[in-house]
Amino acid sequence: MVPQVPGGQAAGPAAVPAACGGSASFFHSWGHALGADIEVLAARYPGRQERIAEPCVESMESLAESITHELLPYTDVPLAVFGHSMGASLAYEVGVRLEKRYGTALRGLFVSCRQAPHRVEPERHDLRGDEAVVAEVRRLGGTDPGLLTDPDLRELLLPAMRADFRVVGTYEARPVIPLGCPVVGYLGESDPDVTEGDMRAWRDATTVEFDLRTFSGGHFYLADEKESVVRDIAGRLA
Repeated sequence: MVPQVPGGQAAGPAAVPAACGGSASFFHSWGHALGADIEVLAARYPGRQERIAEPCVESMESLAESITHELLPYTDVPLAVFGHSMGASLAYEVGVRLEKRYGTALRGLFVSCRQAPHRVEPERHDLRGDEAVVAEVRRLGGTDPGLLTDPDLRELLLPAMRADFRVVGTYEARPVIPLGCPVVGYLGESDPDVTEGDMRAWRDATTVEFDLRTFSGGHFYLADEKESVVRDIAGRLA
C-alpha cells in the first residue's frame, strides 16, 4: 500500500483517505497548503483509481499493518497522522503500531468525525446488500449523487465501498491504548452520527494533551472547511 507523495521537504502528516469509498486524491491539495517544510503522504488503498485492479482490503488490521510498514522509512523525521471517519480509526491503529512496536511516537494524531476506539459501535451495512451500502453513502453525503445513479460508475465504485463498510463493520470496540503524542479531534457540528462527546472520548487515547475543534457542516465538513483544518494542523506542527 504505497503512499502517494504530492511533494514537500520534511515529513509531516500522513493523510489517510476519508470515509467509505474515499480516495487519496482528496488530500492532494494539502501538500502545498501545509507549507514547504511539510511533506504529505496520502495513502492510496487497493481497489481504487490506479490501483483499481487490485483486490480491496477488508480489515482494519490489514490496512494498519500495510500503512505502518510503508511509513517505516519516514520514522527518522517527525511524523504526524491525520484520518477522517474510517481513516481516524486507521490513523490511531497506525500510531499504536509505530509507537508500541517500533518505538516511534507520532508528533501528533489528528482524528476527524469518528468515535474513539473504545466507543465504536460497528454496523454491518455490507451484509444488507448493495442498496444498503449506497443508501448509507447517500445519507452521509460527500459523494456526487450522479456517481451512484450512473450504472457503470456505480459498479466501478461499489467494490471499494463494500470493502470499506466491511472494514468499519468488523472494527469492534477495544480497550484504548494511550499514545505519547498530542491528539486533536475535529468534528462537523451537524454530523448525523458522531457527537461532541464521542470526539472528547479521544482524550483517553493520549497520555499528554487533547484538543477538540468543531466546524460548521456535517460528516463531510472537510470539503468546505479544508483551509481552516489545514491551517490548524500546520499551526500545531510548526
